[in-house]
This record gives sequence, structure tokens and C-alpha cells, in this order.
Amino acid sequence: MSGRLLEGLRVLDLTRVVAGPFATAILSDLGADVIKVERPRTGDDYRYGPSRKGETSLSFQNTNRGKRSITLDVRRPEGREIFLRLVEAADAVVENFRSGFLAAQGLGPDVIQAHNPRCVVASLSGFGATGPRAGHASYDIVAQASGGLLAMTGFADGPPVRGGGALGDFVGGLYLGIGVVAALLERERTGRARVCDLSNQDAVFAITDSMATIAAGLGERAQRVGNQHPYVAPYDSYAARDGFVVIGTASNKLFRRVCEAIGRPELSKDARFRSHRDRARNRAELNAIVANWVRARSCDEVLAELGPGAADVPCARVSAPDELLDDPQLLARGMIERQPHPQLGEIVFHGNPLRFEGAEPRARPLAPALGEHNREVYAEIGLTAGDLERLAEDGVI
Repeated sequence: MSGRLLEGLRVLDLTRVVAGPFATAILSDLGADVIKVERPRTGDDYRYGPSRKGETSLSFQNTNRGKRSITLDVRRPEGREIFLRLVEAADAVVENFRSGFLAAQGLGPDVIQAHNPRCVVASLSGFGATGPRAGHASYDIVAQASGGLLAMTGFADGPPVRGGGALGDFVGGLYLGIGVVAALLERERTGRARVCDLSNQDAVFAITDSMATIAAGLGERAQRVGNQHPYVAPYDSYAARDGFVVIGTASNKLFRRVCEAIGRPELSKDARFRSHRDRARNRAELNAIVANWVRARSCDEVLAELGPGAADVPCARVSAPDELLDDPQLLARGMIERQPHPQLGEIVFHGNPLRFEGAEPRARPLAPALGEHNREVYAEIGLTAGDLERLAEDGVI
């Protein structure tokens, strides 16, 4: 039995930039053979992000780890025919072009599945293939705005704030990866390969907590509350002497523990703070009391008094990603990968949070060079070295 969960499955990856490549990186992490199909000469736009001079971007390295790369212009008739030959041995085709682009090239889901009825087709676009905004252009910030997240994020007296780290794109990528795996599972059960049409607006809207449900049921609109919680307190980011910590309570028991730890046990009996609703109603006042206590201490002192072995309240130091490279917990969980690279020396990858007992890591540790696997992959469909030379001269690969 394979030690890689998706080993034996082949994915043709037409995605580029962030959301789609992140989805297929997850599939690669789980053992799928992901063949990244890129434009000849230029490749994925994300190859040209943050990097040392003359090198492929480090962002590309992280979101394309473990894949094989071929170059192919699917807009060219011969490129289209070669792609359909590759489809014959594929389990899934994944793409995140603007909706309608592949169909315009004669490579819509109907054509792909006519060549291989067992091939799942999964598409992610800004607004999906249906509805009045189908085909409209989008980026992460557009998805966050149109999906409702941007309006919820930020402080009450400030403008809407984008969730950091291209959050909307990564959420879309997660849903896309789940969609591919779900469709492949159903195919194994029924023999039917489905078409998945995912909208990044839909994906972002789906993670806006339950605010649409609450608004429809109670008439309460989502408000920007910074790091606070509209229905729970104390729950915030607090400034200590040497940084910030977060403290979260969501039960009367935890609230009583905080009151004891900060030397204010009487607060748990105060009519202003006795219940969840009371604390939520007076959260600004309550958070200010906790903030005053935190302000006089270092982060370590706060965590020592509130964390495990003391009050045992959910709390943490606010850490930037670069500060987490040596984090003992992440290191213990295998979330910091350091891979040797022939040009870059060493690359740090985020590990895969999906942990399965006895499962091996991806077959290939690094992201591929542009067209690195042309000869290898095209030989599998019978193209010779002479064929590849001609196709390169013609700009097809």
C-alpha cells in the first residue's frame, strides 16, 4: 500500500499565481503527480515575484513545490491536441483562468471529458461560470470585498482592511483542493467524473462566520470591531511592554479564571459582566480593564500568569511569520521545511498541516524549473526529441 495518500493520481495543473497553485500544491503534498502546464518562455506570472536577482520567486517555490513542469501553449491548435493527449491519462484537470477562457480555446469540460470520461474538471474563477458577474476579472482583494470579508475587517473608526497574506486566494485554493478530492472519491465509488465550478467570491462569503445568518435572522449587521469579538469578552489583542498578546474567553468559567489571574475576582460577580450578553454589551470597558493589567507586564509574564500551569486561559504572543521560523511547536509538527536548492542554497517551505500516520511526504521536494520535465512527460505520450525540438521552434512548447 502506498505511503502517499494520492499516489497514482495524475493532475494536469493549468493554474497560475496563487489560489489554484496552492490547491494543487496540497494535492502534490498528498502524493499526486501534479503536472504544471505553463506558457512557453514566460511560464506562470508568479515566477517573477520576490526573489534574488535572476531567480524564480520564492513565493512560486512555496506554492508549486513537488510538481513537474511542462511548457505548452494551449491556444495553438497543435498545443490543444497535445493537451488532449495528456488528458487521456489524467485523473483531474485543474484551472483558474477567467471563466470561459478554456472553452474559448476548445478545451471546455465537455471536450475534456469526451476524451476521458473519468477525468474530473475543477475550475476556480473570480465569480464562477454562472450569474451576472461570470467572467469578470478578480484578484484577492476583489474576492475579499465582494465576498463580505473586507467590510468585517478593521477597526470601527477606520476603513475596511484586507485580510493579510492573500487570505481570499488561499481560502479559494483550499476549497478547490477539497473539491478535487471529493470529486475523485465519488468517481471511485460511482465511475462518474464531475465538473466543479468554484467562485472565489463564494469561497470568501462562505467563511464570513455566521454573519449573513445573524443579519437575516436578527437584523444585526456585521460591524468592524478590530481584534475584539462582537459577542464575547474579554477577547482582544493587548499591548504588553515588549509586544502584543491575545487573550480569548468564550465561557463563564474562563472569564472567572481571567478575573482571578488579574487580581480582580469581583468582576465575575459585577452585573455589567455577569453573562455573555452583559460582557459583550460592555466589552469595551472590560477589554480596557484587561488591557491595563497587560500593559504593566512583558509578554512572557502575561503568558506565565494566564497560560498552562496557571489560569489556563487561551492566550498567545502575536508573532510575525519570520518570528515563527524557530517556533518549537511548529518545528515539532514539521511545519518548517528546509530544502536544499541547486541555485538558492536553501528554501524554507511552509509544511503541510495535513498529517496522516505513516504517510510519506511528497515525491519531489522542490518547485520545478520552467519546462524542466518536458522531455520526461512528453515521452510518456510518444513525443520524440525531434518532435520537441520542432515544437519549441514553433513556440508550441
